[in-house]
Amino acid sequence: MRGISRVPRHARPLAAVDSPTGYPGDNTAGKTPALSGSAKGDPPPSANLEGPGPIIPLGAREVPSYGRMEISQSKYQEEERIVMAQDREVAEMREQVARDLVRYAYLEGDFVLSSGRRSRYYFDKYLFETKPQVLRRLAKLLAREIPSGVDRLAGPELGAVALATAASLETDIPFVIVKKAVKDYGTQRAVEGEIHPGERVVVIEDVMTTGTQAVSSAEKLRDLGVEVLFILGIVDREEGARENVEAAGFEFRSLFTRSELEGYLQKG
Repeated sequence: MRGISRVPRHARPLAAVDSPTGYPGDNTAGKTPALSGSAKGDPPPSANLEGPGPIIPLGAREVPSYGRMEISQSKYQEEERIVMAQDREVAEMREQVARDLVRYAYLEGDFVLSSGRRSRYYFDKYLFETKPQVLRRLAKLLAREIPSGVDRLAGPELGAVALATAASLETDIPFVIVKKAVKDYGTQRAVEGEIHPGERVVVIEDVMTTGTQAVSSAEKLRDLGVEVLFILGIVDREEGARENVEAAGFEFRSLFTRSELEGYLQKG
């Protein structure tokens, strides 16, 4: 039919004619294409004839940056959960000890304290120090207050000896006993137990009113050439102990104050 031109069967598009491979875009016309190893029948140099290649352990592979961030965040969250759980445990133990002190050792009446003052209430240290379950919890609370690097604990006689013993067992830190007065027999020492100049010591006390006995004990230890880091009491009656201890040049700490324990009295 006129008006219609037919393309001969042997004709191909121009791009195809210029391509020795017969694919458009191959402009290597007139050139003899180099045969690859596979076209020759030989494996390419990069081929592995002995299997899929070495297996790289997962731990040896590089973790993408976003993966490291996820791992780091997950680790932080886990550590945070552990700290929060420990804090809850300590808070519960602290509350239990506070209740124990009020339940077993808080007495009301007319009392004369070691300082000579009269008081309408009295914390009888022997009533809580002689109960294993209370002493055990106190030892754990004391241990949390003792920093690393402490060489020795010190317990002034008589009431603080049990506390120093319990804290020593909990922390594995040796302790000494500080006497109120030197005896005129035996070793005639003011401090019983092994102690050396330059050691770092924490003094543990029971119920502190004016802090006089604690200061006296700390001074005896200082005379031996040791460093008293601080004085740690169980109960601060808030009647001058902190001020007197600090005035003597020592740091003062306590597990509980009278005000805190009176709050538990109101709770019942």
